[in-house]
Amino acid sequence: MRYKIWTVAQPDHQGRKHLEQEGLHPLTAAVLSARGMTSVEQARQYLSMADAPLEDSLLMRDMDRAVARVRQALNRGEKIAVYGDYDVDGITATCLLTRFLTQQGGDVTAYIPDRLEEGYGLNRGAVSTLARQGVKLIVTVDCGITAVEEVLWAASLGVDVVITDHHECKNVLPAACAVVDPHRPDCDYPFKGLAGVGVALKLVMALAGAQEQERMLDTYADLAAIGTVADVMPVTGENRTIIQRGLRVLECRPRPGIAALVAQSGLEGRAVNSVTIGYTLAPRINAAGRMGCADIAVELLLTDDLARAEELASELCRLNKERQGVEMGIYEQCVRRLERSPQPDAIVLADEGWHQGVVGIVASRLTEQYNCPAMMICLSQGMGKGSCRSYGGINLFNLLEGCQDLLEAFGGHELAAGFTVREENIAALRQRVAQLVRAQRTGDSADSTLDVDVQLDELHDLDIAGVEQLEKLEPYGAGNPRPVLAVMGARVVSRSMVGGGRHLKLKLNKQGISLDAIFFSAGDWLPEQDSLVDAAFSPQINEFRGQRSVQLQLVDLRPSQQEQELYRRYLQGLELTAQQARRLLPVREEFVLLWRWLKRQSEQAGPPVQSAAAMAAAVARAAGTKADPLHTRVCLDVLAERGLARVSAAEDRLRVELIPTAEKVDLDASDILRRLRSLAGQE
Repeated sequence: MRYKIWTVAQPDHQGRKHLEQEGLHPLTAAVLSARGMTSVEQARQYLSMADAPLEDSLLMRDMDRAVARVRQALNRGEKIAVYGDYDVDGITATCLLTRFLTQQGGDVTAYIPDRLEEGYGLNRGAVSTLARQGVKLIVTVDCGITAVEEVLWAASLGVDVVITDHHECKNVLPAACAVVDPHRPDCDYPFKGLAGVGVALKLVMALAGAQEQERMLDTYADLAAIGTVADVMPVTGENRTIIQRGLRVLECRPRPGIAALVAQSGLEGRAVNSVTIGYTLAPRINAAGRMGCADIAVELLLTDDLARAEELASELCRLNKERQGVEMGIYEQCVRRLERSPQPDAIVLADEGWHQGVVGIVASRLTEQYNCPAMMICLSQGMGKGSCRSYGGINLFNLLEGCQDLLEAFGGHELAAGFTVREENIAALRQRVAQLVRAQRTGDSADSTLDVDVQLDELHDLDIAGVEQLEKLEPYGAGNPRPVLAVMGARVVSRSMVGGGRHLKLKLNKQGISLDAIFFSAGDWLPEQDSLVDAAFSPQINEFRGQRSVQLQLVDLRPSQQEQELYRRYLQGLELTAQQARRLLPVREEFVLLWRWLKRQSEQAGPPVQSAAAMAAAVARAAGTKADPLHTRVCLDVLAERGLARVSAAEDRLRVELIPTAEKVDLDASDILRRLRSLAGQE
């Protein structure tokens, strides 16, 4: 179970009925009405955002000044450097602006700092290098909003700077020719959620003029869409329009580099959508920057040479595999460290051997596993470079502002950020971050929560036509998440582990209708055959050997609430059927593995305080097997009954204290086990 709490949206039966009467499939009508769209006009507008006009770029503060300085550079034939960031947003923004300025006849060079050698953002060394090359104007994309000293340095070398960025601003803005950032406090631009590449696109549209707006959007929406999705920007407002337009371009006339990357990724012949971008294309582009080779990705997106595009795409795929191996090694090291500690308020880890390019991804994985923000720090000669990812609504930029007396530098936005810290300040940083996280959390915000759009009472609406129409809600992302549906009390018809034991494949049945389901990176819980589960999922169309069928891509899986009720019945001594008793009965091996884990945990970190599900997962990881939370709970009851442990409960968390005993204890003499075996017909 990944989420402690499932929050199911209240159904709007009238709104759903109205949308169905207007021709929408029950699935689409249910999701839209649950999200507050109950009129046909709202639904149509939502489904056709690709045709919506964008806001006037000149509404953005300093955009007029940026346009004037860039046009001056073009008219004078000055050498221009487009200075970007090494992530997908920065790379696509760099390529977008570089391509446009080049086509305008500009003398343009693209510059992305080496992640491993230079780090993030504008730096003095790069500015000096560009000045020696004759650059007179630097235009930043996806960076620069905090480069106060670096802009002054550029001015001292006779280099002007125009900043375009989308990150949070500090109190002092750089003294640049123009500072274009929708997050400026004095910027009245109505949409604040643009990615760095979105701001670059708005600059291009302003430079091209009012008559060229539509053509510019059509020309560059593909790059803007990739960068926006990859940077996890809200898929609302202008971003929804940009992404939908970009997906059209990617489908009809992809650039040579993107077409080659699609082919090398095994996606040829399949539609490119926001999920494809986020999970397949973006990681490969990102891998270049993470491994210190961002120039490969830049060349890929700019080249018109098909043969060269294939070579570069192949190299990106190779780098991505290398990145995955490095990432897994660091992740496993972090998990081993964290298993020796109680559940943290925030994770702050540091090491000298870590690769700066992948720790941000590891931080993301740790937030998902431990349900808290994570900060990963790469140490070198007494200084640490950190990457952090948010969780549970914690604003990382505010968090780092509250720690700035301990930091050398920081920047980013509420969901992802970076910082520099001296090694001797890390312990104090860890303590401060934990305090600030506790202060920011309110109510249940510390608990992992899954938002479910619709709870289905049956599965008959999950047909191919319904799932295909539901896909028209694309693109998905922040502010417009992929629809999540749930079915409660589904029976497990069959289950198996696939993908080297990492993924769980199921067949679920509810009221006579069976559907296949897949749970990627499922964890350690393997549900029992014929057991009842609650499944949260996003439906998808699976194509195999020419056959198309509906498949459930699971988002979470938990023992059915009906099984929780079964445990309560057993606990209260109420009547159980033979099948129910068999479902509750653990086998001897489960006692052995649980006892070993409890003993080791108690010796290393004190009595564990966890839910039965978390305990079962930890036992499974330690033993390299699978575990059943319901059996784990019954095992603990038996240990307590036989005087081997004291088990106390607070909400769903159990505190288990082992009781030393010199005598051998016969578990088979347990009244609990005798009763269950008798009811199950095993005695």
